[in-house]
Amino acid sequence: MSNFTSTYNKGFNMTFENGFNISVQWGVNNYCSKRNDGAFDESMKGEFWDSTTAEVAIFNHNTTPRTILNIDYTSGGVVGWLDADSVAKLITIVSSATSIEEIELKCKSLNL
Repeated sequence: MSNFTSTYNKGFNMTFENGFNISVQWGVNNYCSKRNDGAFDESMKGEFWDSTTAEVAIFNHNTTPRTILNIDYTSGGVVGWLDADSVAKLITIVSSATSIEEIELKCKSLNL
């Protein structure tokens, strides 16, 4: 089942029918332009919260245990500092993927 989940006014998760999930976050402590902009809950203090970049993590729900795909080997399974166009490309890759290997190959072709 596909669905959306929001995260503290600073991000979202999308789960796709193929069993993969993508997390897009742009808050304090995330690898993004808002990384050092206040307390952890800073994003909850206003009606809107924006950033010029975001971090992305990809999860596979078809395997046990749930695993993070290491599309960035230096920051714990997330890719940071991505602009909106790069995030859109990743969402397209993850939503249509049939395997972990396909996601990893396509991410490498984007130099992520």
